[in-house]
Amino acid sequence: MARAFKAVALALARAADDKKGEDVSVLNVGKTSPITDFMVIVTANSRPHLEALESAIDDAADELDLKCLRRARPASDHWRVLDFGGIIVHIMTEESRGFYALEKLYHEAGRLAWKGKAHA
Repeated sequence: MARAFKAVALALARAADDKKGEDVSVLNVGKTSPITDFMVIVTANSRPHLEALESAIDDAADELDLKCLRRARPASDHWRVLDFGGIIVHIMTEESRGFYALEKLYHEAGRLAWKGKAHA
């Protein structure tokens, strides 16, 4: 199943990039996180951009027959979390991303190359 989650995580990263998400990262956290295999982290430059990224990622997941199991509520203007089970997507403003520093928290996780790749 982790292999399927990898392909979906890469597709979600591309969807975020297509909507002009900034500094898109895909982390393989399966060995360091007890709750998920992959994390997609993307920076939004405004609240409307954050909402557009969330919508684009939801649409991309729907096309892959993957449903969001949970999302952070109430919706924040600074950070959205979409939980797809084996993949968690964090859409954050630059300020929130710098403050919470998820990449530093998961520094042992492998970072996946995804840009420009059509297939995982």
